[in-house]
Parts: sequence; C-alpha cells; structure tokens
Amino acid sequence: MSDAAAYLTGEWTVERALFDLAADRSGSFHGTAVFRAVDGGRLLHTEDGELRWHGTAAPAGRTLVLLPGPDGTCDVMFSDGRFFHDLDLRTGGWTVSHPCAADSYEGAFVAVSPEEWRVRWRTTGPAKDHLQHTVYRRRAAGR
Repeated sequence: MSDAAAYLTGEWTVERALFDLAADRSGSFHGTAVFRAVDGGRLLHTEDGELRWHGTAAPAGRTLVLLPGPDGTCDVMFSDGRFFHDLDLRTGGWTVSHPCAADSYEGAFVAVSPEEWRVRWRTTGPAKDHLQHTVYRRRAAGR
C-alpha cells in the first residue's frame, strides 16, 4: 500500500473483539468506519456501532483524524488534536507504541488485501491489561 490515506478512504465494516485480561471479561464492537477527506487534506475517521460489554449493549463510536504525509504515511491524531501514532502501510504492515499515562498501547496494523485490514492493540500497565482485535472489511458501493 503505497499511500495509507488513499487505501483507507471509503467505508468499512468493523468487527472488534475486546478482552479485559485482568478481569477475565470480553466483549465486542460491531459497526462501520468511514474515512473521508475533509479540509486541508486531512482524513476524518469515524466509527459508529454497538458495543457489547459484560451483558450490556450500547451505542458507541470514535473519531480520529489522519494527517497524510507526502511519502504515503500518516500521522493519526485524536479528535482533540493530540498525536496518537504514525501509520506507514507501504510494506503492508506497521507496529506502533503509544504511552498513555502509566499504561502502554502496542499496536500492529496489517493490510491483508485491498478489501481488508486488521489491527491488534495490546494495552498493559497499572490501570489496564487489555487486548483488542479488529477486522475492517471494505463495504461494497451502495451498501
């Protein structure tokens, strides 16, 4: 994938498995993700769906902003403008680290095909012992 922003642009289904390893609990998120160009060349990443956690289902979502670089990479920002991580899919995969207070987020991204990519996050520290596996599949036009 020579250009992360071009690859990600569009609509995707999202299937996420969530695990709280310390509490021996699991859950899931099912929904959609949209990556669309906005002002200044930025790419807005919004997710909307349903979170099922410990017997409860509720609407959930998130928003991130990608800042494409001239070399096909992106900086991924939280919606409030704080830096989250970089993203380089030119070799088909990428690993990142993100410190959050005393916890550490370790991410691995894999572009499986033009129609599917995956993300794994492992979070460890005094406040968290979590694992997330997410599969994104491109939605067909008109769906």
